[in-house]
Amino acid sequence: MNSVSGSGRELTIDQDDFLVSKSDLKGCLTYVNRTFMRMSGYPEYELLGQQHNIIRHPDMPRGIFHLLWQRLTSGRECYLYLKNLSREGDFYWAFTHVSIALDEDGRPRGYFSVGRKPSHRGVETITPMYEEMLRIEQRSDAKRAAELSSHWLLQQVAERGLSYEGFMHSLGY
Repeated sequence: MNSVSGSGRELTIDQDDFLVSKSDLKGCLTYVNRTFMRMSGYPEYELLGQQHNIIRHPDMPRGIFHLLWQRLTSGRECYLYLKNLSREGDFYWAFTHVSIALDEDGRPRGYFSVGRKPSHRGVETITPMYEEMLRIEQRSDAKRAAELSSHWLLQQVAERGLSYEGFMHSLGY
């Protein structure tokens, strides 16, 4: 994970831009597009082969990634609001779709991620939820923290009468 502390300066993805990345089954980057490089502040040669979490912001609860991996390992795609950290310590939000890349025999060979500019309303809605997830994780046993915070998020979504996907799409992009 990126060891740069956040500067607090927010960067914004342009409306027509897409952050595209591919990773292997262990989460190591195998492809990044120019927008991904520009927003992250890293050149391609410093990204390829690195874990995707090189851009993970410390404000991101582990429970979100627990949920992501649960969905991916069960063969489902996942939509997420992600707060990412640039090399310089700036941050940027992305509404991200992660799907499984299959080989010619239909077996998983990696993951494909496309991020775009998120809605302002979505970021305003998800931020306090992520803050509560972090509080849950800080109060919990390290082994169960991510599971407990992702469970809390899914409860909040269910109380709204939505599926996880429905909730993510209701936030807009």
